[in-house]
Amino acid sequence: MTATPATVEVMTAAATGWLESLGRDQRAKAQLAFDDEAERRRFFYTPNERGGLPISEMDPPQWQRAMQLVASGLSRPAFNTATAIMGIEHALDAREGWLERPYPGRDDRSRFRDPELYFVTIFGEPGGEAPWGWRFGGHHVCLQYTIARGRVVSPTPTFFGSHPADLELHGGNVLRPLAGEEDLGRELVRALDGERRARAVIAAHAPQDIVTQNAPRIVDGMEPAPAWRMMGFEDSPARLEGMRRERQRLGLTADDDLAVRLRPRPAGLPASEMTAAQRAILASLIRRYTERMPDDVAAEETRRLTGQALAEIHFAWAGGLERGEPHYYRLHGPRFLVEYDNTQDHVNHIHSVWRDPEGDFGADVLAQHYARSHAR
Repeated sequence: MTATPATVEVMTAAATGWLESLGRDQRAKAQLAFDDEAERRRFFYTPNERGGLPISEMDPPQWQRAMQLVASGLSRPAFNTATAIMGIEHALDAREGWLERPYPGRDDRSRFRDPELYFVTIFGEPGGEAPWGWRFGGHHVCLQYTIARGRVVSPTPTFFGSHPADLELHGGNVLRPLAGEEDLGRELVRALDGERRARAVIAAHAPQDIVTQNAPRIVDGMEPAPAWRMMGFEDSPARLEGMRRERQRLGLTADDDLAVRLRPRPAGLPASEMTAAQRAILASLIRRYTERMPDDVAAEETRRLTGQALAEIHFAWAGGLERGEPHYYRLHGPRFLVEYDNTQDHVNHIHSVWRDPEGDFGADVLAQHYARSHAR
């Protein structure tokens, strides 16, 4: 359990203030029961309808209060990154030719790349001893916090993506919201010497997406699946043919799929077999994910992933080692799983997620909480 009463105090005030600003119908959408496990474990990083109140149905003061809640769950640099990712929806819309197509699950929206379709949800009642939580989600930004007894018990899943990953700006500059996640991963694999690199590189070709996608629970045997199923679309000859062509372009084979499958024993090279310099790069890469959180949460999570816990984390890589080549990596150890992928749109579309296979959505702590409650 993360000891973060300061952060929880800020989150509670932000969540309460936002809820109090809403009208009755808005609040009915915004606040759901904490014990609705199916809904609380839902998260998407694709354009999808999801439970909660979208920004499009808030007035400007309500929107501002919603963003105060988002800011309470992120470090200042990570909040800046999240808002940049949200703004990129406009650039992506322009790149795709301002297409008008239905937003999945919503009959009233024809703009697929819609920066106002980020949803905010409160589960339970903020504050007090009873468990509660909140979720913020939309295309490429997903946050999920679970709080119990005045402490953050889970800050995962946490997802950041970027499409495009590299965005040319006026004056010759380039915006890369997830530059550190990409560059440090590549720096680590290239720092490995022969035998260590051979252990770490598990497949010649990178999968088309992160393996765990938006699964509510992490289970052994997970392997890549078509993203359109996650978005609620059915298989069709056109989609299957498009997937076949994309796999052919990427060089993907059944052996590659098997190599990146999630297994009980993590794939790749354990930190215990890295040199001190290589472990230092790995530790920096891990902090790219933990330091998305507020300072006190990040410090606690970083401490949790030191010593023996760090030694047990495995680093696995799939794909090319040069910038511009499709690539994927995974950091996997007890209670820690990171996936990163950049293959889509000619290696200009990043997905990155941090999860706790045993404690996502506060599952482990809440199980203990309910066991104690029922024992009374």
